[in-house]
Amino acid sequence: MVAELGGARPCHPDLAGKVALVTGGSRGIGAQTCATLAENGVKVAVNGRDQAAIDAVVGGIAAAGGTAVAAPGDVTDEADVRRIHDIVERELGPVDILAAFAGGQGTPAPTVELGADRWRAIIASDLTSVYLTAAAFLPGMISKGAGSIITMSSAAGRRPGGSNAAYAAAKVGVVMFTRHLAGEVGRHGVRVNCIAPSAVLNDRMRRFMSAEQRDELAAAYPLGRIGRPDDVAQAVLYLASDASSWVSGATLDLTGGRVSV
Repeated sequence: MVAELGGARPCHPDLAGKVALVTGGSRGIGAQTCATLAENGVKVAVNGRDQAAIDAVVGGIAAAGGTAVAAPGDVTDEADVRRIHDIVERELGPVDILAAFAGGQGTPAPTVELGADRWRAIIASDLTSVYLTAAAFLPGMISKGAGSIITMSSAAGRRPGGSNAAYAAAKVGVVMFTRHLAGEVGRHGVRVNCIAPSAVLNDRMRRFMSAEQRDELAAAYPLGRIGRPDDVAQAVLYLASDASSWVSGATLDLTGGRVSV
């Protein structure tokens, strides 16, 4: 479920007892984020569409002594998002931390071959889902006068690359949505920030790239390696915690030095 880790583990005791929802939390970066938040005492709601994958993350957190619940559903569907909201509040209470990570449809494709249906599906998956989730959980944060929202962009939204155009457009949209929302809700004590990872080791990369190909990719990064899910999860901890209490509207490039905007 989680990446192999090494070295000292940062601790954020101010997070203990808080409630988080991680959309796209059943695999990869999302699953690692769920586990890392739980390590810091956060009660985590794990969202995704694959019940078995969600259950594996929830079970792993429980086995490690943490608290987690399943919150399955499609975050591109407004009715489903409302249902997810109700599950989380009923099981854990009001959300303090929202990690809007669902999406990831960046598979390369020529623009002329995308087609309108696929374009709309990618925009829904990687941009509209962020809006729907934030809109559902913001009222509770505003009411409390506190909250941290972390959105997921991508290196594809920071400079042209190999992903399809719809994905790149969606991820640029996430960056600007984050900035706009941060300015809008800051007076209510709610912070909104964005992370923009580049290549991060996941199951898909393991399936479709040989070890030699991964080594070649790593050589393109100034720090000499590709990312790990925990690199992203540790950034989420920072943005969720009081350590970043004066940070809002920012986009953090997690790219091993390859992207600097």
